[in-house]
Amino acid sequence: MKKILIRLNTLRITGALLALGLCITTLNSVAADAVSNKTLNANFTQLADAFEHLDLSSIEQIYTEDAVYISETQDKGIIHGKANIVSLYTRFFDKIKRKQAKLEVDFRVVVRHIDKNTATDIGYYLVRFHPGADSGEPVSEFAGKFVTIFAKDSDGQWRISVDSNTHATAKFYYDAKPVPNLYYGRQFINSPNTETSTKP
Repeated sequence: MKKILIRLNTLRITGALLALGLCITTLNSVAADAVSNKTLNANFTQLADAFEHLDLSSIEQIYTEDAVYISETQDKGIIHGKANIVSLYTRFFDKIKRKQAKLEVDFRVVVRHIDKNTATDIGYYLVRFHPGADSGEPVSEFAGKFVTIFAKDSDGQWRISVDSNTHATAKFYYDAKPVPNLYYGRQFINSPNTETSTKP
């Protein structure tokens, strides 16, 4: 009887230790995901700021060296490498500057798949184009769907390795609901009545 009690106690202790270990592992995983979510979300803030200020240095920092960019534009092929992506944005930003125009961009992430070293964000984006004051043109907007894959580098930073988007009506952006822990752009509430396309 004594041996049976000892075995039962041993099993209870072993079970308790296993449960404790599982709890610690789960807590560590939750904490890691919280840090990753915060860092991934910050990338969308950085992108929005880069468009608003036509800041190429921020664009350069956010892509991996071997990044791939797949634009919605039908007359552009797949862009390989950060240098070529930055070159694309350089021409686009220069065009906006020449027109003395302004851009506003924001994102709403609706799905995120995250692993140890990769994360995939899926959602909607909205861009507002403010023409130069002397143009006499109204503010216009366009929107789309995006799939962005991030890769974690050796410094623990999440950078874009694949950037892909397609055109969509702005309604999808406005109707997208916030998802806990995922980036949800809030700067666009009301929509102008016009929609056009101006994408690098």
